[in-house]
Formats: sequence, C-alpha cells, structure tokens
Amino acid sequence: MESVRELYKTGKGPSSSHTMGPARAAREFSDAHPEADSFRAVLFGSLALTGKGHLTDVALLETFAPRPCTVEEDRTRKDLPHPNYFELYALRGGEILAKQAYLSVGGGTVRRAEDGGEGAREVYPFADFSAILRYAQEKKIPLEQIVYDFEGDEVKGFLAEVWHTMQSTVKRGLCASGKLPGALGVERRAKTLFETVDEDEDTTGREQRHLCAFAFAVSEENAAGGTIVTAPTCGSCGVLPAVLCFLAAKHGFSENRIVDALAVAGLVGVTVKQNASISGAEAGCQAEVGTATAMAAAATGCLFRADPRTIEYAAEIALEHQLGLTCDPVGGYVQIPCIERNAVAATRAINAYALSKVLAGTRKIDFDTVVATMYATGKDLSVRYRETSEGGLAAKYRC
Repeated sequence: MESVRELYKTGKGPSSSHTMGPARAAREFSDAHPEADSFRAVLFGSLALTGKGHLTDVALLETFAPRPCTVEEDRTRKDLPHPNYFELYALRGGEILAKQAYLSVGGGTVRRAEDGGEGAREVYPFADFSAILRYAQEKKIPLEQIVYDFEGDEVKGFLAEVWHTMQSTVKRGLCASGKLPGALGVERRAKTLFETVDEDEDTTGREQRHLCAFAFAVSEENAAGGTIVTAPTCGSCGVLPAVLCFLAAKHGFSENRIVDALAVAGLVGVTVKQNASISGAEAGCQAEVGTATAMAAAATGCLFRADPRTIEYAAEIALEHQLGLTCDPVGGYVQIPCIERNAVAATRAINAYALSKVLAGTRKIDFDTVVATMYATGKDLSVRYRETSEGGLAAKYRC
C-alpha cells in the first residue's frame, strides 16, 4: 500500500481528479519540454463531460502559462483505459514534438497511461485491512503506530501540516459569503449555518448544525477553487476536517491526538485506494464520500482510543451504508449535491463510531468485504452515474 502522503494532498479545488491531477501532469509535461512554444490537451470520458464545471481547462491553461495551450473535448471515444483519460501534446511552430497520455485516478494522483496503472512506491506490506489488524494484534500496538513504524516519526510533521491546513480552510469558509463560481448561483451557507441563533434549539441540535457548518465551509472553499486537503478527494474534502474540528472543539483533543487520528484515517483511505478506487468517475460517489465517511469514522474511534477492531467496524458501517451512492454533479460543478452530501456524511461518520463501540462484538461483515463490494457496485453502475453529469440530479435539475 502507498504512503498516507499520497492520500493527503494539499492543492486547489474543485476536483482532485479533474483539476489537481491534470495540473500536476501539465506541470510535469511542461517542464519536460522547454523547447515547445505551445501545448494541446485533449480530454476524454468524464474529463470531457464535466471538465468545464470542474475547471479542468482553467487548471491546464494556468499551468502551461505563459505558453499557450488549446483544450479540446472528445466525448465520442469509448475504449478508454480509465474514465479520466487525457492526452497532452507539445508543439513548436504547429508541429507535434511529443505526446503523453495520462490517467487521473483520483485524489490528485496522475499516472502515465503506459505504466499500466502502476502507482507510487508502496510502503506498507499489507494486502488489505485484515492484514493491518493482524499486525496490530501481533505487535500489540494501536493502528496509528503502524503508520509511524513504516513511514517514520517524521510523518507526524506532515500530518500536523495537514491538520493546520484543514483548520485554516474551515476558518476561511466560515467567514466567506456570496455566491460560488458558475451558472448555478449557489450561495455560500457555512457562515449562516454556524452563526444562526435558534432559541428553541437544544445543545445536540446546535452541535449538529456546527458540525455541518464545518463541512459546508471546506466544501464551499473547494468549490470556489480554494486551498484544501484531499481526504481522500476534493469532492469529499469536507467530511474528515469537519469531524476533526468538531470533536477537537468539543472535547479539547490535543494536536498529537488529531495527528494520530489522521494517521488511522489514512490507513483506511490507502486500503480503499489499493483494493478499489477513490475516483467518482470510476466507482461513483461511494468511492469518494463513502471512503471519506469511513476515514472520518475511523478517526473518531482513534480519538476516543477505541481498539483496532472497533475502529475497523466503524469504518465498515460508514462505507457499507454509502454503497451505490452515485456521482451526479449538477452542471459538472462540485456544488450540488456535493456540498450537502459532505455535511450529511460527517454526521454519519460520528454515528457509525457510536454504533461500533456498542456492537463491535456482534458484527458479521468486515471492512475488506465492503471495500470489495463497493468496487464491484461501482463497476456495475451505469456510466451515467459516474461523474458524467448525464444521470441523476444532473439530468433532472435545470438551472
């Protein structure tokens, strides 16, 4: 399995696979061809269908600047090696100097097509979460210690920076107002959610609203092209920060405890990335928000010092009840239903842990089974429901 560093990437929204990934590829391709005087990008699959709303063209143009780049969409080709497939061309005097095909596989990770989908160097010798649990049991260590054993204590500094960025994003989002970019005219609502005073509201209701406000804050910053951390993607970036900020404020958890929670959430995320997908274009929103919910549920368990099997059960509950979740962004924007979905998922994550700490000894399904089921379900989903904006709310809603 890959490093948690490959899961938590800091960058600008609104999409890890449609914005961050292509931008990374463009940067690499541009640096490799200083002799070129212009570039051409051809987008296929989900990138072609939702690239405008996801600002793929903007990301490419800004990355190649000051050299010009033309961005084309090919919506006809179907024999693609990945739903997020694109080609970059380096030109000089109108003549092609070089061509490179890429796959944007989710979470900001981009791979060369000829590499056959091979990812970053693996740092964990585990095939699945069951192997992680066995290792923890044999060593008699908590799950976060596995991350430190294999990635070194220096990864704590990296995770602390991730936490600082998440907090900053929440704070920015809570202060912002106005409309989000794009044709939908969606108003920012995080500030209103957080500041609303309801004299009839009890403590639980107020806390739920604040939790949702944190998720709205991050998701709205993402939709506006602000700086966020993929957790595991841009489209699902609001879930984990919302849960961590809410619990840290309510219970006073230290930064070290939060870092441990991020480490455990990272193990859950890289397990899904290894054995299934975190790309909405490949497996629907269950792969994005579903995985984020599982990560946040596991992080919650870590904060309350639950044992590894209870943490695994929390992640299992969280993902199991997102199975079949479609990715249908209206207009191709990461706004409807994405922003509200992050808020609902944050509440589900905490509830999943609440169930797991009572029922862990009775469960029948393990996390690995749900991950495999999620991937199979994603493959069975019609392509209309995998980040193409051709089905679901995207097809029914008209602005």
